[in-house]
Amino acid sequence: MTAEIGQFALILALMTAVYQGVFPLLGAGRNDRALMAGGRLAAIAQLLFVLLAFGMLTVAHATDDFSVLNVFENSHSQKPFLYKLSGVWGNHEGSMLLWALILAGYGGALALTAPVMTPLRARALAVQGLIATAFIAFILFTSNPFTRIFPSPADGQDLNPLLQDPGLALHPPFLYLGYVGFSIAFAFAVAGLIAGRIDEDWARQVRPWALAAWTFLTIGIALGSWWAYYELGWGGFWAWDPVENASFMPWLAGTALIHSLRVTEVRGAFRAPGRCCWRSSHSR
Repeated sequence: MTAEIGQFALILALMTAVYQGVFPLLGAGRNDRALMAGGRLAAIAQLLFVLLAFGMLTVAHATDDFSVLNVFENSHSQKPFLYKLSGVWGNHEGSMLLWALILAGYGGALALTAPVMTPLRARALAVQGLIATAFIAFILFTSNPFTRIFPSPADGQDLNPLLQDPGLALHPPFLYLGYVGFSIAFAFAVAGLIAGRIDEDWARQVRPWALAAWTFLTIGIALGSWWAYYELGWGGFWAWDPVENASFMPWLAGTALIHSLRVTEVRGAFRAPGRCCWRSSHSR
């Protein structure tokens, strides 16, 4: 039943993500507090549903449920328990589900930390919901981690030995916390552009999220470098692996973003003009 519960939870998560992506946006445009508050509840519900789905996949791995294709392809009954758990995200389908969980987690955190659901935050929450809709739909229709196989095999194919390492067990979650965390900065950027408002207050609201994402990404890169050093015998990321080196690019962009936000917050630099000013400057 774990796979079926996880599948149903993902379907419910998709429905709540669609609601979160549409109704707060409408509420912000109409200044309708009920619709904006509904987006907050949808974000929390989406987090709970994705958390349930991820929990069901984790249970399937922990209990050696080889009737689930994802478990069969990435686990083995004799594998240490730590690597049974890390096998949850040590594959494409499971890592996408972890991505969706962290995405929903940031959306839920945004909903829970907003004392008042202002139009700016409501629009940011809606953008976050639209991103989540795309990812959850992708998982359900192209990369479902809950696919069953029949008859159930007696054992699994095991996880890549290179991935059975404490450094690799922790490295991907921290990278994802950093990667996905910048989605909040993106959501606020889109919300600010819709409202025509990129100013000191906007920067003040975005900077903690950007700093948190940058910190997690820094930890993830450090763990990956540490693992590569003792696993391969030399330091740093695998120079020939673009997947590993790709995490350094958002780290550089995130570093620039944090400094720019601070300058905007304190000095008012880099701020965008108001909507009326923008129009007038382009109409001349």
